[in-house]
Amino acid sequence: MNNDIKNPKTTSSKYISRPIARFISFIIRRSARLLTGARSLWDGCKPEPMQRIYYANHNSHIDFILLWSSLPKNLREQTRPVAASDYWLKDGFKRFLIQDTFSGITIKRSGNEGCDPLSTIKEALQEGNSIIFFPEGTRNLSDDDELLNFKSGLFFLAQQFPHVEIVPVWITNLKRVMPKGAFLPLPLLSTVIFGKPLDTNPVWEKSEFLTHAREQLLELKQKELQ
Repeated sequence: MNNDIKNPKTTSSKYISRPIARFISFIIRRSARLLTGARSLWDGCKPEPMQRIYYANHNSHIDFILLWSSLPKNLREQTRPVAASDYWLKDGFKRFLIQDTFSGITIKRSGNEGCDPLSTIKEALQEGNSIIFFPEGTRNLSDDDELLNFKSGLFFLAQQFPHVEIVPVWITNLKRVMPKGAFLPLPLLSTVIFGKPLDTNPVWEKSEFLTHAREQLLELKQKELQ
């Protein structure tokens, strides 16, 4: 049997799903920005067409949507959000959203013994994509806005891809826009603040780098109060 022969049903379904995915992407982006009044504040860098790792605070399932939607179209088309497979791949609709609508990268947060949990992210970076990354590793559902301790993934990506800019991004009002247990975001103002790219000093130890990255993100938080 010739394996190069494509299943016509599979091929036609892809052609059908692509415009649907683009339409859903448009609706979600516009709805998120309308409901939250989201605005972009490029405080430490400019929206330039260069490869970047945008890392942000993580409080809800819509935070990557707000960040992704805040990018200009030419940057958004080259930027892929990183998301947990245990949440986004557990049913067909969520799988369609993350893979087809957002071109997301899914990773396993546990059960990776003997495997590189960052392998799919590294492949995307090697292909020239930018990514949206959450170094806390999981949503921070506490009542305060302090960041959880960063996982080591951001450090290893910085070591392996020193040519890629690493940009901190603080998303304001996340807990009020999408409180715990809410199904839809509340109509409250939110700002996505893009900071200055990190100084990726090659002699830093892992703990020093992660502390620096965390501090730079918390500095952006102060912009929320201004």
